[in-house]
Formats: sequence, structure tokens, C-alpha cells
Amino acid sequence: MDKGLHFVFCVVTTVLLLRESSQTGTTRNDDAGTDLRGPEESLPTLTVTTILEDPYVMVRSAELEGYCIDLLKALATMLRFSYRVKVVGDGRYGAVTSSGNWTGMIGEILRQEADIAVAPLTVTSAREEVVSFTTPFLQTGIGILLRKDTVSQEMSFFHFLAPFSKETWTGLLFAYVLTCFCLFLVARLSPCEWNEPKNEENHFTFLNSLWFGAGALALQGVTPRPKALSVRVIAAVWWLFTITLLAAYIANFTALLSSGSEQLPIQTFEDLVKQRKLEFGTLDGSSTFYFFKNSKNPIHQMIYEYMDKRRDRVLVKTYQEAVQRVMESNYAFIGESISQDLAAARHCHLIRAPEVIGARGFGIATTQASPWTKKLSIAVLKLRESGDLDYLRNKWWESSCLHKSRERWSPLQPQALGGLFLTLGIGLALGVIAAVLELSHKSRRAAGHAKKSCCSVFTEEMCTRLRIKENTRQSQETSGRANA
Repeated sequence: MDKGLHFVFCVVTTVLLLRESSQTGTTRNDDAGTDLRGPEESLPTLTVTTILEDPYVMVRSAELEGYCIDLLKALATMLRFSYRVKVVGDGRYGAVTSSGNWTGMIGEILRQEADIAVAPLTVTSAREEVVSFTTPFLQTGIGILLRKDTVSQEMSFFHFLAPFSKETWTGLLFAYVLTCFCLFLVARLSPCEWNEPKNEENHFTFLNSLWFGAGALALQGVTPRPKALSVRVIAAVWWLFTITLLAAYIANFTALLSSGSEQLPIQTFEDLVKQRKLEFGTLDGSSTFYFFKNSKNPIHQMIYEYMDKRRDRVLVKTYQEAVQRVMESNYAFIGESISQDLAAARHCHLIRAPEVIGARGFGIATTQASPWTKKLSIAVLKLRESGDLDYLRNKWWESSCLHKSRERWSPLQPQALGGLFLTLGIGLALGVIAAVLELSHKSRRAAGHAKKSCCSVFTEEMCTRLRIKENTRQSQETSGRANA
């Protein structure tokens, strides 16, 4: 009986303990859930205004994505805030009207319709007077976007000379004449090439030497054929020189034909003003337009006057419209260089002119005296120092045309062929030395037979070979007198 009561008592006690433990665990779980939801609900919510522009903000599958959206997510994670993104109503960046009111994203911040603006919004002094900007998250400037075929000039009649610079062509001509002269000289000095000057005819005349050198340039075998080692050394070095030179010419000429940089007559803004083939303009009411309006540079003033007089025809409303117009008509777009680099990367037939002016940056706009300005600036600096901004730039600007659009061709300079010219010079020197050694060897043998001084025999042989025409004329006169 006692054992039964003891057993029942243990069972009841165990059930009560388990029930109490279960209730306690439920309470703790509820409390923990409240703690986790609490911080989410207490996060400040910012209204963010932006503008649709590739690749900063784009609509994909009913959602916004792009460089600025990724930047906004990174900032929200660092500073712990939630946000609501809205696209600017009038589709403008922000400019002051004649009545003194601001349009675009700047106007929405001033009217407190948005807390911050995260977009490719240029930091300017006029905007800085009414709103506050953070540290720029992207650096840019003002460039010229062109279509390659609209600015490609016709090739000149002597365009085939373009692969080499003028200095290179001058050096090539000098090397050709010097080599042919060395061939002519060595062929006369070498007894292996011209054994009996008084009885044999030397085939390596100066004209024949010029013809031999030209044939090597054309990779054609021509006569006379060299027999002496000294002449063959010069011929072999010249052949090596011409083969390497032709390979460099063909490679550089191919690069010239496939590159548009050398056929780009519009390199600067001054070139753009002077030409009459292309119309040019920018975004209506953009910071670029007011940059030219406020600039004291004469060229910039001419650009502003041109755009202001033709406002209805050359100014565009959106960046997408500008790119489309460049692709479809004779139009040059003046705008942010970083955006033009993307357009040239996405569309391989577009190119940005080399000159970039008006260095500026894209910043996040906030209301004046906003507590978020400094926080956002520090966060942008941290993202830059950690390399996250570079990662976002590479992510959204990646394209197969990016590298090709930035290629720059230049004619081949003599410095690039310095080793080749040096090799030719050494070969010519070796050929001349070999000819002198051949001639001295023959002179020593002749001096031994005639029992004369080697130097006197060498000098006589040298004079005979170099003044063969005079000696021949004298011998002909002597024989004529004898016959008479």
C-alpha cells in the first residue's frame, strides 16, 4: 500500500514539474520574440527619392536595382535604418526655376517630400546653398559622347604610311641607303667576291646594291647573289631586319584599321565648337548646362550660347534619350563622363572623346542641418576604404566593350625598333671587318710571293679596288698608245 501511494505521489510530482517547465519555456520564448521585433519596429524609416538612369537605378521585374540601390542597402545595414524608395515625379535632377522654386529631387527634399536623395546627383554650389551633400561616392567630369562613324574622317592618300612615325620612316630610309652602300663597298673590297679587279666585272654596282636591298624589302630573291662571307653577313642581317620590320608594319597597320582613335577628329571641346557636322547638347536644367553658363572660359561660353539658342532642338530631357539620339543621328552629347563610359561600354559603336573637364562628384543630398548628413558621409568613407565602392563600380560597369572602347593606337616610334637598328649596325660592322680581313689575307700572300711589304700591297690593292675606273681608263690609254 505504501509502495503504491509512493508511486502515485512520484507520478503526480513529475507531471506538475513538467507542466511548470513547459509554461516557463513558453513565456521565455514569447519574451525573446518581443525583443527581436522591438528593434525592427523602432528603426527610423527614411523616404528616399531617386531617378531612373542606367545603371544607377533601373526597374527589373517590378523591382528597383542598380548601383544606387546597392549603395542604399549597404548604408542601411551600416547605419541601421529602413527606407522607402520613390522615383522623382518630374524626372529631373534639380534646378531652380525663374520663380525661385527648385525642381526634381532637390525640390522634393526642400518640400520635405523626401528625406534624402540617392542618385547620380552632382554636387554644385547652387545646390549646396539649399541642401546638404555627403562625401561624393563617385568622381566624374564632363565629357563628349560620340558615334564612331559620324566622326571618322576619310583616310588620307598616304594613310599607308601611318603605322610608322616620321622619325621611324627617316631611320628606315637611312638604314636602307647605308646597307646598300656597305654591300657595294664590301663587294669591292672582298677578294672572294671580286678576285681580279683588272680582269673581272663587279656585279655589285651601287645601283645593283640598291636593287638587292629593295628586293629583300619585298621578300623577293634578286641577283646578284653574294659569294663572299662578308657580303653574305650583310645580306643575312639585312634580310633579318626587313622580315622583322615587315612584321611590325603589318601588325601596326592592322591595329590602325581596327582602331578608331586615330580617326577621331573631335578630341577636345574646342574641336567640337569648330566643326559643323554634328549638333551637340546636354540635359535640360542639368548641372552640366549651368556649368557652361557660369564658366568664363571663351570656349565654354561658345558652347553655352550654341545650346541656349537651339534649346528646343539640342537639349534632351533624359539620359536615355541622349544616348538614343547619339546612336541614331549626327548628335554629340555633353554630360557626365562616368555615364558616358558606361554608354560606350554597352554600345560598341559609341566612344567618348579624350578630354574631360569640370571634375565633380556624385553625392547624397539631405535637408540642411539633417543629423543624417555626417552619418552618411562617414559611412560612404568607410565603404570606400573597404573597397565596397570599387566593387559596386566594377559590378555595374562591367561590359565586353569597355576595354575596346578605351584602346588608343599610336604610330610606331624609333625607340620600339632600337634593338633592331642596333642589330643591323652590328651586322654591317661585322661585314666590313670581314671584308678587310679577307683583303688583308690576300695581301699577305701576295706580299710573300712578291717579297714586298704587306702594308704596301694592302694599300695598292685597296686603291685599285676603290679607284678601278681611273686605273681602267689609264690602262686603256696605255694599250691604245702601244697599238698606235
